[in-house]
Amino acid sequence: MRLSQIFCSKIVSECRLPWHSVHLSHRSITGVTFENEERRMGNSTIYALSSGQGKCGVAVVRISGGEALEALRKMTNLTKPEPRKAFLRKIFDPQTGEIIDRGLCLWFPGPNSFTGEDSVEFQVHGGPAILESLMSALAKLEFRAAESGEFTRRAFFNDKLDLTEVEGLADLIDAETEQQRKLALLQADGSLSKLYKKWRESLAQSVANLEAYIDFSEDDNIESDVLNRCNETLRDLSLNIKTHLSDGRKGEILRNGIRTVIIGEPNVGKSSLLNYLVQRNAAIVTPIAGTTRDIVELNTNISGYPILLADTAGLAKATTDVVEQEGIRRAKIYANNADFVILMADATVYLNSRKPYEEYVRDYIENLELKDLLLKKGVLAENCVVVMNKADLLNDQTKERLRADRITVISCAKEEGFQEFLETMTHNFQKICGNPSRENPTISQNRHRIHLIKCVEHLENYFELSSTAEYDMVLAVQEIRNSMRELGKITGHVSAEQILDIIFKTFCIGK
Repeated sequence: MRLSQIFCSKIVSECRLPWHSVHLSHRSITGVTFENEERRMGNSTIYALSSGQGKCGVAVVRISGGEALEALRKMTNLTKPEPRKAFLRKIFDPQTGEIIDRGLCLWFPGPNSFTGEDSVEFQVHGGPAILESLMSALAKLEFRAAESGEFTRRAFFNDKLDLTEVEGLADLIDAETEQQRKLALLQADGSLSKLYKKWRESLAQSVANLEAYIDFSEDDNIESDVLNRCNETLRDLSLNIKTHLSDGRKGEILRNGIRTVIIGEPNVGKSSLLNYLVQRNAAIVTPIAGTTRDIVELNTNISGYPILLADTAGLAKATTDVVEQEGIRRAKIYANNADFVILMADATVYLNSRKPYEEYVRDYIENLELKDLLLKKGVLAENCVVVMNKADLLNDQTKERLRADRITVISCAKEEGFQEFLETMTHNFQKICGNPSRENPTISQNRHRIHLIKCVEHLENYFELSSTAEYDMVLAVQEIRNSMRELGKITGHVSAEQILDIIFKTFCIGK
């Protein structure tokens, strides 16, 4: 336990203050660590290009710190700029007086800025020579270049963002698909932060009431059912967290990409399907069975969902080829770890078998030795879709009959039937990733999940301790404090220096 925490605990215990009445900001609750952080940052004013690298029409240079206003005064002659108003000005070198460029200048006095500090933005033409001259001019004012993520890090230390919002902002910058953008925007906007803050306040209220019960249970001022009401609140909270955890990792899958594998017999068109879905000739396609020996893995975007798509070796049941055997082994391992499976078959082989569709699919899966993976109590697994290729070899009447029976039929050779197939895939992706909303935010980081699991474990420990005939309530209440601490680690209300370093190092310079 850190010195600042011991001090705060001492205040609560000796002054009999309920925990929820002690306001602990990011800055105070982790005292020693954040003092070191402030010493590291010092009172320096930082600057960086915030609009990305390379030539562009307009580039944004951001400045933050106590001396930010000096940049406007010495480089534009603006002495009393109106906050949050754009001024078109010539920008000068503060030493030589040479004109660097003509651009827009904005002034954001703290604490009403992104970082919570005095901030300035220069919007100039995005040529390399202009930016180099502007950066050199800022350095002459004894400002320093910002480190990766330092603007956002300062926003965190000034209570403008908590860690879940910081991570959401990082994900928003990195989002490559529409669904990733929506998920990240919800988190950056505080959907998870509000939920975890609500839970943490509930725990704090329970701690306060239980400590009051411990200290004053013999007095008339404490209601007799306070213990029962606290336990009921804690049980409801534990159930809510467990429900939150039992989401099938939807948010994490959406954030990282849906691992999707194409699997089936040799020469059924798996590589052709991969090439169509990624819209380029990524895998070699030949009439020779067994062309693909290893896993071909590519990223693509399907209906706004990020897909990590893998083509695999054909699952030949009997082969003496050592390389082919290794390819089959790898294909099965990959399929076992996939979020979604596309089981590909030959439509002509299915029709020639004259078996009912469900029976053919079961036999096909068993012949591929995928029964344990793709059949659940004799029924096709929810994360699997069957697609019949080579529809170009069927007549129109047969194709319509198959589609009427809700069998997905495509032709990779003629690029037929893909609209229906993509709609089927999108429907499955929606089930896998869910539909995150402000009312029902989903977990998007494994770090959050680990702390939530530990939070529930501490609550279970409390119930176990309090269920015995004679127990030490002080020790039991400590388990609730431990639960609070785990929630605090998610949002950054508890010292977590290593976590901070990991998170902020993923940011680009200028953010």
